[in-house]
Amino acid sequence: MSLGKRFRDITVATFNDMLEQSEDPVRLIDKYLSSQAEQIRESEKLLQQCLSHAASLRQEYMSAAQLKERREQQALIALKAGEEEVARIALQEKLQQEERSVQYKALYEQSKLGIVELEEQLQQLKADFEEVAAKRSYYIARLESVRLQQRMNERLRGMGGGHGSTPPRMFDRLEERVSDMEMTARTLREVRGQTRDALLSVGNAASQALESEMAKLKSKLQQEGWMR
Repeated sequence: MSLGKRFRDITVATFNDMLEQSEDPVRLIDKYLSSQAEQIRESEKLLQQCLSHAASLRQEYMSAAQLKERREQQALIALKAGEEEVARIALQEKLQQEERSVQYKALYEQSKLGIVELEEQLQQLKADFEEVAAKRSYYIARLESVRLQQRMNERLRGMGGGHGSTPPRMFDRLEERVSDMEMTARTLREVRGQTRDALLSVGNAASQALESEMAKLKSKLQQEGWMR
């Protein structure tokens, strides 16, 4: 695993931890996306520079290789013409161009490896960007769900709550009023019953007193000889 890959894994893990603990995940995600977008832009710019540099290196080693071949042909022609000194000079330059070609080719091959790694990192940056952007949509939807749930809870509290909650105050007042009416009716019924019983009691007492008086009067008349 490359150092860049390990660093990327650590960065993503740290970001996920921060995301779970954040009170404002969308703001954190936007900050991260802004940073990622800047890294992507800088990486793309660097990639273009690396590609341009690699192209120039390739051009250098290809030119040196072609010049080496040309000098070798010139040395051969000079030898055929009996110009050994000229051939020697051509061969000396051929060796210089050969060394130059090898050096630039090595630099080119090295730059290609760097380009491949940079392209992989750039692709990973873009993949991370897309992943976090998807998380942004998820957390926005999640926060919207929470916001709507809070509004529903507030509305239910305003309406007196749902099933199993305490009845609204207006039902408490209605219950008190009905209880008062029932108590009044029950009291009046009891009073009427007590009044009727009292009247009956008074009537019985008066009747007994009347009979007593009647008996006394009859007894007196008998004593006086009026009744036998």
